[in-house]
Amino acid sequence: MMKLFTCLCLYFLLCCISKGVAQGEEGTITGKIVAAKVPVAFANVVLKDTQIGTTTSEKGEFTLKAKPGNYVLQASAVGYTAFQKTIVIQPGETHKIDITMQESSINLGEVVVTGTMKETFVKDSPVKVEVITQKFLLTNPTNNVIEAIQTVNGVQEQINCGVCGTNDIHINGMEGPYTLVLIDGMPIVSSLATVYGFNGIPTSLVDRIEIIKGPSSTLYGTEAVGGVINIITRKPDKMPWLSFNTFYTTHHEWNTDLAFSPRISKNIATTFSANYYRNQYRLDNNGDNFTDIPLNERVSLFTKWHFTRKNNYLASIAARYYGENRFGGTMQWQPIHRGSNQVYGESIYTKRFELIGSYQLPVSFTNLKIDYSFNIHNQNSFYGKTPYKADQKVYFTNLLWNHTFGNHDLLVGGTLRYQTYADNSLASTNDKRFIPGIFAQNEWKFAPKSSLLVGARLDHHQKHGFIFAPRINLKQGFGDFTTARLNLGTGFRVVNLFTEDHAALTGARTVLIQNDLQPEESYNATLNLNRVYTLGESAGSVDVDLFYTYFTNKIIPDYDTDPNLIIYDNLEGHGISRGVAMNVQHSFLFPLRITMGATLQDVYEITKDETGKKYKETQAFTPRLSGTFVIGYEFKKARLSIDYTGRVMGSQRLPEYTEPFTRPTQSPWYTIQNVQINKEWKKGFQLYGGVKNLWNYTQNSPLIDPANPFGDSFDTSYAWGPLQTRRFYLGVRWNIQ
Repeated sequence: MMKLFTCLCLYFLLCCISKGVAQGEEGTITGKIVAAKVPVAFANVVLKDTQIGTTTSEKGEFTLKAKPGNYVLQASAVGYTAFQKTIVIQPGETHKIDITMQESSINLGEVVVTGTMKETFVKDSPVKVEVITQKFLLTNPTNNVIEAIQTVNGVQEQINCGVCGTNDIHINGMEGPYTLVLIDGMPIVSSLATVYGFNGIPTSLVDRIEIIKGPSSTLYGTEAVGGVINIITRKPDKMPWLSFNTFYTTHHEWNTDLAFSPRISKNIATTFSANYYRNQYRLDNNGDNFTDIPLNERVSLFTKWHFTRKNNYLASIAARYYGENRFGGTMQWQPIHRGSNQVYGESIYTKRFELIGSYQLPVSFTNLKIDYSFNIHNQNSFYGKTPYKADQKVYFTNLLWNHTFGNHDLLVGGTLRYQTYADNSLASTNDKRFIPGIFAQNEWKFAPKSSLLVGARLDHHQKHGFIFAPRINLKQGFGDFTTARLNLGTGFRVVNLFTEDHAALTGARTVLIQNDLQPEESYNATLNLNRVYTLGESAGSVDVDLFYTYFTNKIIPDYDTDPNLIIYDNLEGHGISRGVAMNVQHSFLFPLRITMGATLQDVYEITKDETGKKYKETQAFTPRLSGTFVIGYEFKKARLSIDYTGRVMGSQRLPEYTEPFTRPTQSPWYTIQNVQINKEWKKGFQLYGGVKNLWNYTQNSPLIDPANPFGDSFDTSYAWGPLQTRRFYLGVRWNIQ
């Protein structure tokens, strides 16, 4: 009996030892994933051809256990290029690895501020924010921001004048004046500046661009009806000591950027930059005796200072000067013909100054800061023989208090906006507006993957009284990889007619304002679904948006009632903008990245005819279906990359004209595609080149009766497609750290 007991004990002891040895055979892999020194949260980490895998924490950290052997460790995350490395696991040992991932063109791990006025990750924001990174902007070099964002799904550049090239940005089919453009969160580009000022923002200044589709008047007030584009300028402490970028095209366009960012001290960082763009080559490929694109010479000077004060309180200030000389007109026009009634030309001189600052108040018990801006815009122009001179000044300040308690994050603010505007237009405008406002929002994280944001704003307009704008944003996570966002909000906009609708100044039509124009109002609902997925050894994400906006008091230009008039009035009925958008991003294990998107939309007005019967009219210059794509591939060993970008535009309703100037009332489908090759050497030197408008597609003349530009039928608003033919370019970038 004793022998049997001894044998059982020995057997049990041997089992325990063998089990302990078996457990000890496993090795541990620990590590951290970062990109640009910032942790990459929720990245997928797997051992290839096994079932062993995990996701990183919010700090980018991960731990895996596996039996000894040789493995291929793979890491992937949406917005970053995939990573893999062969590792060897020894029995009982811990293998530590630090992984640095490279950002792809559009980064879902980006920190954003536009949706809530405070820093948060894209994935955590209750408001959907799309981010365009500096890397994305380099895939298709341009001389201004407005052209750079054309490859964003649901965002469209619209040319409003076929002579001088006035353009604006449409979001989900809504016209340019409904989009509020911010620089560093300040309403710098608005009203008069929307006509040409947007073109004068060089991409070299941009760190990232944040886009919100849908009303945001609760935070940003008037003009944020269709959406917000927030241009975040680069921080001096993150810029190279010296950077240089220049490119030249076969259309004789020359663009140059130069930036100098000296390190003054550990608490003071600054940058000085300049941009110069010149295009003096007259093209007339459509044979209408007018320049196809305007001639242009402009300069932009920028400086930004960033201060780290005592106890890490921050302060920053930036200033920019922008000057432009723009011309579009007949091929025979010369500067001596400015204002002439014999030789037609549109000549615009623009001078602009901007000041932007932020100051964190030294209050230890709470987070309190003041943001401020000032801009002055002067336009001196002739449209044929018609002079248009305008001056605008905007003073803006924003006091923000942010406090977190429990699961609540409270933001309270007050704004003061004072603007003056004077011109010599038909309305002889001399306008002064003081607009004070207050707003508050609370973000309640009532569950680990759920949050509810509720906010409201109250502004007072001297002419229109109090205007109230509420918002509700709900974010709900389903598992680790699926997120839904429901946004409900209102928007309002006070119109500056002659500064926003260029058709009121150019051409031969007479402007007729029917009644006293009232502020436009909108009600919006947007549902966003985001799914992060893995496909084999690669990863990606799918975004689906459903949007619906209802307009009241919408102000629309009526081109059809009388071919000699542009009639402006508040819509008696209502307007609708509705649709669905889908966007897919995918990063393969090999260095290939693809972003594709499509938007199906229905934008129309319900109005009354002469008999009082209601009818539906589709909005002009709004494609029912449009799409974008970005495809990039890197040859890492050769330091060579290829980027293929493009846009597909569906048919659009166009203005109607009477005999003998009838034109098609629907545009054809078309696509604009671009290719770039970039070669990088050590020490930050790059050589790049490519082709724009690869298939050389342009519309016919955008002008009506161009042979008689001083006649009653001349019109410049028939621009629905590209006007510039194929051109090749070559450029150089050099960053010295």
